[in-house]
Amino acid sequence: MTHFLHSDADLQAGLAQLILADPRLKPVADKAGAFNLRRREAGYAGLCAIVCGQQLSTASAAAIRTRLFAAFDPFHHDTVRRARVDKLKRLGLSAPKIKSIREIGKAVAKGHIDLTAVGNMDADAAHAALTALHGIGPWTADIYLLFCLGHADAFPSGDLAVQESARIAFGLRKRPDAKALTKMAEAWRPWRGVAAHLLWAYYHVVKKRDVVPVQPDAKKPTQKKTTKRKNSNG
Repeated sequence: MTHFLHSDADLQAGLAQLILADPRLKPVADKAGAFNLRRREAGYAGLCAIVCGQQLSTASAAAIRTRLFAAFDPFHHDTVRRARVDKLKRLGLSAPKIKSIREIGKAVAKGHIDLTAVGNMDADAAHAALTALHGIGPWTADIYLLFCLGHADAFPSGDLAVQESARIAFGLRKRPDAKALTKMAEAWRPWRGVAAHLLWAYYHVVKKRDVVPVQPDAKKPTQKKTTKRKNSNG
């Protein structure tokens, strides 16, 4: 059964179930204190807003989103996917992000994916459906499921703030990577999304700073070292 987080009451009910499943989270919740559910717009607009923020500061992402949604009002996938590339570039979007939002728009237009109904799938199936879209990686898929659709079992194991929070909460020597955190979170199903909200709240308290989901750095392709050939003069 798929659970959803549509209200603070849903979040608190899920938290109670989460602590029953893993009592180690009780002191984490006590330290975090009260925290509220955060939600964003769903659908094509919501996913594009997350794409806009990939690998950018909060301020830069917000500025680009504001320009994008002002330029296309109402924000519809057909209008955006048919927009000229130079117009989208002037809004501050990079070439890869332009390709992503246009390809996502094309997938929606052709009925390849329903960005609202995908939330009714179990977390793994929904994650797979979203990451099949151009430009949508694991972090973006999980953030969309959790914040835009309220999927209670979506878990952004690649989120740097969630990783660091888990390190502190469980006294780990080093910050767990996405693979290690995914394994750790298996005990939290079907409330992994609640665990993510809890860990963000805990991070806010222990680090004494506001927290937003933090995407892992994109892996840069390794460049092969080139060796200069010596000239031979005979």
